[in-house]
Amino acid sequence: MESSLLQAFIFLAAGVIAVPIASRLGLGSVLGYLIAGALIGPSVLGFLNDAESLMHFSEFGVVMMLFLIGLELKPSLLWRMRMPILGLGGLQMALTTGVITGIAYFFGQPWQTALAIGLILALSSTALALQILGEKKLMNAASGKSSFAVLLFQDIAVIPIIAILPLLAVINPNDHTGPHAESHESASLIAHLPGFQQALIIIFAVSILVLVGRFLSRPLFRYITESKLRELFTATALMMVMGIALLMDMVGLSPALGAFIAGVVLADSEYRHELEANIDPFKALLLGLFFISVGASIDFDLISTEPLLLGQIVFGLITIKFFILLGLAKLFKIPGGGKYWFSFALAQGGEFGFVLLSSSLEGRILPKETIDILTATIAISMVMTPLLILLNEKLIIPRFKEAKVTGPEADEIMEEQDSPVIIAGFGRYGQIVGRLLFANDIPVTILDHNAAHIERLRSFGYTVFYGDTARSDLLHTAGADKAKILIVTVDDREKAIEIVKMAKHSFPHLEIHARAYDALHYHALKAAGADYIERELFLSSLKMGEKSLKALGMRAFHARRQALQFAEHDQRTTDRLGKHLNDNKRYISEARQAQEEVLKILRRDKWTNRTTEDHAWDSTGHK
Repeated sequence: MESSLLQAFIFLAAGVIAVPIASRLGLGSVLGYLIAGALIGPSVLGFLNDAESLMHFSEFGVVMMLFLIGLELKPSLLWRMRMPILGLGGLQMALTTGVITGIAYFFGQPWQTALAIGLILALSSTALALQILGEKKLMNAASGKSSFAVLLFQDIAVIPIIAILPLLAVINPNDHTGPHAESHESASLIAHLPGFQQALIIIFAVSILVLVGRFLSRPLFRYITESKLRELFTATALMMVMGIALLMDMVGLSPALGAFIAGVVLADSEYRHELEANIDPFKALLLGLFFISVGASIDFDLISTEPLLLGQIVFGLITIKFFILLGLAKLFKIPGGGKYWFSFALAQGGEFGFVLLSSSLEGRILPKETIDILTATIAISMVMTPLLILLNEKLIIPRFKEAKVTGPEADEIMEEQDSPVIIAGFGRYGQIVGRLLFANDIPVTILDHNAAHIERLRSFGYTVFYGDTARSDLLHTAGADKAKILIVTVDDREKAIEIVKMAKHSFPHLEIHARAYDALHYHALKAAGADYIERELFLSSLKMGEKSLKALGMRAFHARRQALQFAEHDQRTTDRLGKHLNDNKRYISEARQAQEEVLKILRRDKWTNRTTEDHAWDSTGHK
């Protein structure tokens, strides 16, 4: 126990110390994690002696990242991206594999070994590239979308690569000599079955995943939310991702790909934003651990022994991938400096390369010496990437005029998150506001915290997401950074005040419109920072009074005038009374004085109307 706590403390301390320093120096958080890992690894300080075990655990961060990416992709949008995924991703994989295979074969490797090396090194780091592009606010730019398409194709390609690698084995499987001669059993439960049976089981597993996500997840999450225990929702979300990873691992598929499929299936779920907000902190922490483990896995003894060889291989890998990516960026017309972001972000080896190298060792596909060199190559190339990104940012991008606007373009992936309006609470009040906005073709993201209410609204065709809008992380995932207006119409007085305070603090650019229950709630919301407040019953009550005046014989124009004057005076009175909330005696005195004032004003106006003739809009009598 003490050893585990000490290691956990060392990991966290290394990250807490190194990452802020790296970020302040402009190196980015990823390089900070990599440096921290290298320092505490076995080759430097020796605090971490089993980097491989940590990497297996922290790879779960990649699984979570793919799940969250899937949540942001609807199947229809994924289908629209099929050309960049298949075209750009497929060409990158084919060209990079071909060139690296050719070079390895030229330097004397058997064609099977050369092809295995080409397939492994053609992969890029999903975790590293998306983290860097996300930090640079480029995920919605052409470079970010193109990078995502290539990375998604690579993640899918891992499955056939795992199937192909055993066919490329050049080491005699009956040779049981050497330090790594012990047998290794596959983690897959179906590895011993014939190929067609494996295929059927894989199809069945993916089908189960889709069906569960489509039809069973909603009742499950509804049941969990009715418990009103937020930590139980978090536990359920983590259980779901872990279950998906286990299922995919048992049938020999990539857990990350399975998590991505599950995310896509749940992209239309009303619980999408809540899932994202609950999983994101764990994803960030595990990705940090992953980068630390990559840094710790760098074999400095091997580097010191073969510095020239490793330097040449790393330089060659990055150069080959960079120029292939740059050529494809020009072919697919990625504009301006975006092609350099795209090329530098994907020029390294990938985390799935470590998985494939481990499989190659277990399946005796590549010699141990080759695997050690390739492991070091991938790790060093990943460490070099943040430095290359920094070089690109400082030296290359400033040459492009459009580099000054490298922020997000129109977001095709996250449709709801482009909405200029977010409505928090979609009860009877919020629905009227929403219907008016919908009628004017204004996109709205709707959040509500009542699972049963959401279920009922969905039956009427509304798209409503489950979530506690008082959480800044949930508002962020719902698109508050881009939205213009937050409309707070929740049924809970205190919750409404809490939401307004949080939104004003976390998203100061948002204009906040809030619904108040009464005058006291109005003042509380105003103090919290709401920009516009409407008392929920005021206008309807005023309309009822106006209608009553007309029914009693007052002309329509006069009734409307009386109502408007009353409303104007009441607003001035409400603002005036807000100064005396803490002085009950003065508050009552001011309220009485205001009541006398409004009576005088309306009676005077009524007398004026009696003595003047009016031919305004009242041809229909008193109706």
